[in-house]
Amino acid sequence: MQETVRIALDAMGGDHAPQEMVKGAVEAVNARENIKVFLVGQEDAIGTCLSGHTYPKDRLEVVAATEVITTEEAPVMAIRRKKDSSIVVAQNLVKRGEADAFISAGSTGAILVGGQLVVGRIRGVERPPLATIIPTANGVSLLVDSGANVDARASHLVQFARMGSIYMEHVIGINRPRVAIVNVGVEEEKGNALVKETFPLLKACEDLNFTGSIEAREIPHGGADVIVAEGFTGNVILKLYEGLASALIGKIKGGMMSTFRSKMGALLVKPALKKTMKEFDATEYGGAPMLGLNGLVVKTHGNATAKEVRNTIFQCVTFKEQKINDKIKGLFAEQAKKPE
Repeated sequence: MQETVRIALDAMGGDHAPQEMVKGAVEAVNARENIKVFLVGQEDAIGTCLSGHTYPKDRLEVVAATEVITTEEAPVMAIRRKKDSSIVVAQNLVKRGEADAFISAGSTGAILVGGQLVVGRIRGVERPPLATIIPTANGVSLLVDSGANVDARASHLVQFARMGSIYMEHVIGINRPRVAIVNVGVEEEKGNALVKETFPLLKACEDLNFTGSIEAREIPHGGADVIVAEGFTGNVILKLYEGLASALIGKIKGGMMSTFRSKMGALLVKPALKKTMKEFDATEYGGAPMLGLNGLVVKTHGNATAKEVRNTIFQCVTFKEQKINDKIKGLFAEQAKKPE
């Protein structure tokens, strides 16, 4: 019998909350019997959204939270002052061991701050990074850090690489994932001060399959499985990636609908194009987990719909089943035993 994975879902976070959050949760519990979701937020609003759905009552529970943290609020102050917000109440479920994972499409800053202050870091982890799955020509890659730490030290990037490798091996199933650091060239002597300091440290890690530097243009081609950067660079790459994909899709659709002849051609290529677009749809892969916390915290897009919420819940199930946190804890426990 499969172990039930318990998800604390911030029902009030995101552009389409609570409707899409509720819908995604309902789809997840109806699809798999080993999932229980706590919908955390304002009871009346959640109840209204649930009224039109059929779902197993024992695996979808509403947990009351009267306050909501908005994206305009200062994250640290919001987490400290709004103790009854959906983010804080849900993260406390994880902290107390009543939930295995927390998901939110709400304020990124508040989620990151709450992850560290409420859920807490694994001993030995200096900076928990956001790890985002991005589609490539060869499958997917993991971009880490994609925005949690806009400034970082070389030791942080080494930890990002190690945790990212564990994630890619056990969640995505890539044996000995290739690790590369984002750089302006592939030559070892190139890069800014941070890259130059980090490169030899990664090269010396016997537990990593470090392949050297990767230029941004090679990322969409699948040049590495784990792409390491500090959060500023990583977030710029991620946002450009998403924006360019959206622009290209718009251009392709516009071109196909421009003439009668192109419309006829569009009908012929539609099945193949639909399959390709699905492979490059970021919502297929779920959200971005914060690696290195005592419990799983996952950030989804602010405009997440039910599909992304559902897939993120499935992602959390895999994370739990593969014991990713236990593996990360084991890694840092081993590192602590090694002599300086």
